[in-house]
Amino acid sequence: MSSLPRSKSSALAISGNAYCIHLPGFWPVTSGLTVCSNLVRETPPSMDRIAALNEVLTQNPKDAFARYGLAMEYSRQGDFDRALAEFAILLENHPDYTAGYFMAAQTLVRAERSGDAKQMLQDGIASARRTGNLHAQSEMEAMLAELQ
Repeated sequence: MSSLPRSKSSALAISGNAYCIHLPGFWPVTSGLTVCSNLVRETPPSMDRIAALNEVLTQNPKDAFARYGLAMEYSRQGDFDRALAEFAILLENHPDYTAGYFMAAQTLVRAERSGDAKQMLQDGIASARRTGNLHAQSEMEAMLAELQ
């Protein structure tokens, strides 16, 4: 069997105990293929998510979705240093990934670093203005006002 051309990107979505992988554009099926399953392992689901996201990042270190997801997993676990390191990589490679600023700011507040959170929010508001994301801009402005 010959190899079939495929588009450059795939997507991985993980929620609770389930995951879905979308493999777009296998010829001649241009809409792609989505496979969903339950995670059946004895390791905690968050470890499965971290392993899966790291696997995606091994293949494509600049994958914004996977980097954001990894940062969110670390933040959810309370591993603020690792979360903030992942957010930093995300925002360095994708300075207009507006949600990254907002969630990094929330992580900074949880890490009791409100001064850094204020700066992150100001940077995020600038990103939201650049991209025309008025909803994100208003959410970050409200959070910034609460921290003042």
